[in-house]
Amino acid sequence: MPTVNQMLYLRVAASNPEESEKEYKARIADAEGDTLLIETPIHEPTGRLKKLLLGDELSIYYINETGIKHFFDSHVLGFRDDQVRLVKIRKPDPERITKVQRRNFLRVPAELELAVLTENRERFIAVTDDVGGGVSFLCDSKRDIQVGQRLDCWILLNYKNGAVDHAPFASEVVRIVEMGAGRKQVMSKFTTISDSDRQKIIRYCFERQFDFRNR
Repeated sequence: MPTVNQMLYLRVAASNPEESEKEYKARIADAEGDTLLIETPIHEPTGRLKKLLLGDELSIYYINETGIKHFFDSHVLGFRDDQVRLVKIRKPDPERITKVQRRNFLRVPAELELAVLTENRERFIAVTDDVGGGVSFLCDSKRDIQVGQRLDCWILLNYKNGAVDHAPFASEVVRIVEMGAGRKQVMSKFTTISDSDRQKIIRYCFERQFDFRNR
């Protein structure tokens, strides 16, 4: 497990591919319960600080005393103001720390039922295309959805043990792709989601990844 004073190296999920590939580093200043408190990340090549926002998805690695990189996913939980501002991030589950780097943020193909409410109060049911740090879904091209728009959603999750759960969240549309035949793909990122609901989705994603590895 990463410890206080250890250096973390991280990337931040972003709709801009160039931005999402930038690597920042930040020292762990403190730990409390299930959170780590890190200093503001810095981009070493430019010396610029990275302002993190509540809910930002992070892909992180640290190097242990034997020189091995350990990777995990996390997200911003909040902030604490001491002499400097510290960023609270979710402490990793030991079982989900890996020595293998993922090239993309945790996101898996999934056909799940999604209820959507748009800013103009239009309601409809869609089917997801993938899910992870946000959701992509397919819908009718006539739906009035624009990049930057807020969507209030409710997703139905089906687990391997037969259990069914749901998770409400708000998201922001980051990209729209016309698919032809009167359909379009809407890609969004989470903007408001409770930590417990985020964990439900992460659990679902890891189950799906396990299935893919064993095919």
